[in-house]
Amino acid sequence: MAADPGAPLLVTGAAGFIGARFVESCLLLGIPFLAVDRPDHFVLRKEHRQIAFGEVIDRERLLDWLEAERPALRGIVHLGACTDTTQMDIAYLERMNLGYTQALWRFASREGLPFVYASSAATYGDGSQGYGDDEARIPLLRPLNPYGESKQRFDVWALGEEARGQQPPAWSGFKFFNVYGYGERHKRKMSSVVLQGFDQIQRSGEVRLFRSHRADIADGQQTRDFVHVSDVVEVLHFALGRPLRRGIYNLGTGHGRTFLDLVGATFSALGAPPRIAFIDTPLGLRERYQYFTEARMEKLRAAGYLRAFTPLEEGVREYVQRLLRG
Repeated sequence: MAADPGAPLLVTGAAGFIGARFVESCLLLGIPFLAVDRPDHFVLRKEHRQIAFGEVIDRERLLDWLEAERPALRGIVHLGACTDTTQMDIAYLERMNLGYTQALWRFASREGLPFVYASSAATYGDGSQGYGDDEARIPLLRPLNPYGESKQRFDVWALGEEARGQQPPAWSGFKFFNVYGYGERHKRKMSSVVLQGFDQIQRSGEVRLFRSHRADIADGQQTRDFVHVSDVVEVLHFALGRPLRRGIYNLGTGHGRTFLDLVGATFSALGAPPRIAFIDTPLGLRERYQYFTEARMEKLRAAGYLRAFTPLEEGVREYVQRLLRG
């Protein structure tokens, strides 16, 4: 079997933050899809209730369903995973983020289907190896937590499978940096600081940020590469439509911004005066805390993706306006 351009995309994690936005885009573009996730997620997550997900496949049954049905597909977009960076259950992460992804890769390889999957900037750890997506350096990365390790292990495994000639006809993995935008409320403590800040401002007029525990970095100057979810969706469609032949790519804006910048944009979008309080980073997180991330984007640009990324202030303003609409 080979990819059928008239068949649906299989989208895992379809009831998740990025997955739901990707499904929305498929509906707008007239691209058929099959939505995979826990069935109750489609019902319980209020932000997704206006999306016509159509046929839903239970993620726990997916692998058996694929083997039994052998459906005609145009490709697989694998966004389903445990995204909790504080998750310490290694066996759970190995099942959800490694074994599940390996099984889908093998299916895509056997059936001749393009395969696009989500990696993570958490694989870069403390950044001592830099933030370049040169694949020769990927095995040298040392993530700071089990979540990042689970993503790293798949990236390394995928490169090894390719070296053995056991890869899909087109495949790309994307190291998502700090994605923000509408549809993440179900992530709770793992949601972006935009949403957490929005809620705090609505409640008290003040936002709490982690204090810096490094002498060389001032409070609030911790830096992330914040990328709007609409840009992530655009890149995923680019990877499928081109298609990208192979490789692991960064997916950020290429410009790190501070948490003070992010929170300042949130206050501005709400027309509220900035009030910020700094609190200690919990002890359990301090050794695993990234103080700086910034994607090197030359590789994706060289592959032909030339669209500008959404400026932080514009993206935050759009997000806040959608939150205010309810």
